[in-house]
Amino acid sequence: MQINVKILRFDPDKDKKQHWETYAVECQPSDRVLDVLNHIKWYIDPTLGFRRSCAHGICGSDAMLINGRNRLACKTLIRNVVTGNAGTITVEPIRGLKVEKDMVVDMEPFFDAYRSIMPYFIADGAPPAAEYLQSEHDAERMAHSSNCILCACCTTSCPIFWVNGSYIGPAAIVQAHRFIFDTRDGATQQRLNLMNQNTGVWRCRTAYNCTEACPRDIPITELIEEVKRAVMYQQA
Repeated sequence: MQINVKILRFDPDKDKKQHWETYAVECQPSDRVLDVLNHIKWYIDPTLGFRRSCAHGICGSDAMLINGRNRLACKTLIRNVVTGNAGTITVEPIRGLKVEKDMVVDMEPFFDAYRSIMPYFIADGAPPAAEYLQSEHDAERMAHSSNCILCACCTTSCPIFWVNGSYIGPAAIVQAHRFIFDTRDGATQQRLNLMNQNTGVWRCRTAYNCTEACPRDIPITELIEEVKRAVMYQQA
């Protein structure tokens, strides 16, 4: 089948603003959007810029707006975004972060928010003689938040993040959830205090954009609400 791939382009060395360019590509319905983008870059236009690494939905580097929705290009099949021959798909950079070139955006603000929640294990007291133990029940409580791959699909789909860059965003809150509910960690109160700041969890307006955008099917809004309850409980 032949499809048209309409891509929002921007090259800071020669463009004053973003503009659309369309490419005709032969592909199979079972191909992924990443395969099509690779074909364009390798055989049609080598100036096209986008990130990709593992190509298996693990690294999260190829997040982009496909047909108006945040997705991973490596997990999105052509048959799920275009119908029939001569159909068109649109590809744009994720929103809310500065575009550096084509689909490449500046991820530093996103990772700054991630680093702010102290995304690492903080021991409380002397280490045990053997490994840190955790029950299956306790591990299950943080199972969903442990699946986050930091692709930024959730954060860059959030309308609050679009208008207020100081909001740490859904991904950082999900990462905080992972440590707040880790019974082996000793910095729960510190992270709850971070969540209680005006840039934290209370900025969420429960729009569900984040949950719908997550390529890992993490119930993000549900986890954010759980963190809100934990903050309220520690204030009581």
